[in-house]
Amino acid sequence: MNDRTSALDTLVFGVDIQSGDVRGDSPSYAVVAFDGEQFDRDVVSHRKLRRLLDREEPSMLATDNMYELAADKDELVHFLRSLPAATKLVQVTGAERPEPLSRVASRHGVPYGKKPMEEAEAAARLAAANVGQEVTAFGDTTTVKVSRGRSTGKGGWSQDRYTRRIHGSVKRRTREVEDRLQQAGLDFEKDVTEKYGGYANAVFTVEAPPSDIPVSSGRSGDTRVEIERERRDGIEFEPLVKRRDHVVVGIDPGTTTAAAVVGLDGRVLDVYSTRTADTADVIEWLIERGRPIVVAADVTPMPETVEKFRRSFDAAGWTPNTDLPIDEKLHRTREASYENDHERDALAAALFALDDHEDQIERITQKVPRDVERGKVISRVVAGEESVEAVLRDLEDDDGEEEAGEEHEERELTEEEAEIRRLRTRVERLESHVEDLNETIDERDATIEEYEEKLSDAKREERREARERREVKRLERENNRLQRRVDDLEAENEELDGKLERLKALWKLDHSNFADVDTDGDLVPVKVIDQFTRDAIETADEQYGLAAGDVIYLRDASGAGRSTAERLAAVEPRVVLRSGGDLSEVADGILFEREIPVAPAEDVTIQEVDELAVARESEVAAAIEDWERRAEERRKERKASMVDQIISEHRAGTRGDGD
Repeated sequence: MNDRTSALDTLVFGVDIQSGDVRGDSPSYAVVAFDGEQFDRDVVSHRKLRRLLDREEPSMLATDNMYELAADKDELVHFLRSLPAATKLVQVTGAERPEPLSRVASRHGVPYGKKPMEEAEAAARLAAANVGQEVTAFGDTTTVKVSRGRSTGKGGWSQDRYTRRIHGSVKRRTREVEDRLQQAGLDFEKDVTEKYGGYANAVFTVEAPPSDIPVSSGRSGDTRVEIERERRDGIEFEPLVKRRDHVVVGIDPGTTTAAAVVGLDGRVLDVYSTRTADTADVIEWLIERGRPIVVAADVTPMPETVEKFRRSFDAAGWTPNTDLPIDEKLHRTREASYENDHERDALAAALFALDDHEDQIERITQKVPRDVERGKVISRVVAGEESVEAVLRDLEDDDGEEEAGEEHEERELTEEEAEIRRLRTRVERLESHVEDLNETIDERDATIEEYEEKLSDAKREERREARERREVKRLERENNRLQRRVDDLEAENEELDGKLERLKALWKLDHSNFADVDTDGDLVPVKVIDQFTRDAIETADEQYGLAAGDVIYLRDASGAGRSTAERLAAVEPRVVLRSGGDLSEVADGILFEREIPVAPAEDVTIQEVDELAVARESEVAAAIEDWERRAEERRKERKASMVDQIISEHRAGTRGDGD
């Protein structure tokens, strides 16, 4: 695939699996790029195909079977999500029940071969001619989510400032996204989760596909933007164009009017029934679904209502020799779906009429060249009772006149052509004088005017209902947001209740009347620090506060340095009870110099209540007295050592003078 394809105005990719299997290892694909005039061909891996699509961004990726690109529906949805916004996945062989590619190519006059590269080319040609169904799994609603791009962490000296900065960044990014959506004129709704300092996240529900949204996904600094299309319940198919092919129509008149449309290939295209619509509505419904060649009824003679439909389309009529039995209608429509007996009868009439013309349609098809529209020839032969040869000559003459662009002498007509011309003249003369058609036209104009007014009223009502639905959805989202807010507040309330209980317990420990705790009046509160580190000291200070005169219990007294010891000494505790390791020399020296009593925790009976603890006053006092005794001995030893050092230095100086 060369770089030329990237400059094409309209680019279509046709693909067919070359070797391997998408469910196995390393499948390869035959790829044909078609710009309407030239072809580029290549064989690529699945990964290279994805890169090629991202680089070239073709308007359509055409295949005869979408499951050659994905193993199952989940993988197919993932594949569709990864396609460029401007690229459609097209299955040229139909929707849920695809036809063979050879049959579709033959019907549309497209060259076909069985080799993968030839099938890929046929798929590209068909898609370029707007043949096929677009495969989609997403709606036109897109969710844009703005959220935190970094975690707020577990704590630390600057935790609050760090969290406030991130939430503020999310709020600023949310405003930028909202401004861009408003400038683009898009309809959207916003749902915000507020947190400390700004927003934790914001979700925009936008009524537009991602290609129309002027925001890109990705992470930038403290924020992240995610864009995701609303996924439908399953895989859906949409025709590339609404084609008006030639069809066979069945009508079942009565209080409930039913109509059925069947393609010339036997596929049931649509069924319809109504108790309120008039003939004009049913005719409009039929016009939207095709050009009727035959209008059929399930009874004989043809009812006047069905005859009126037939004349409206200038189509051939069909009725059975005798009224169709119910069991035959049930058997003929057994593979089709319908909602009531009226739709069944209309569908049966259309299918039996098609069966009756099947051989004739097959003979016509064999005579029609590939480059001539088959339906047009079949319509004129079946409805106009012309011969295939005459129709083909007529079409060739029409083409020749268009290509030449100038007048030429009229050739002498054959006897058959002259008869056809006379019949056509007669039909035109008779039709010009048919009063019922003129009356029908007048009635139709009046009906159209009446229904235009009803349509206008219905559109206003639909817009009102749409506004109500949007308001209901908005209120539901607001209710969900408030419910989430209630849940967050309840969780926060539970956390605050726990803190309140701990504060109550702390208040009891910090006052003389212990009530339920200090039953014998000999208890003192103990504040616990897990490790002799600055973080542990700060954590304890944040949880229940450290103050001068506190009794502090170090679970692990080892490992402290100078700054940590100075931080603890700054609290000026009454005594430090240590366990789990010896104090470092530096920490021991600093606490001794600051006259902070340090005693082994084993000397004091400590009773812990959740995060709080108590000890007996008598044991704490004894531990302090023991430290004071040891401290006095340590001071004496230090003084004696200093005296010995001074004497030694003096003697050393005297000997030096004598020498």
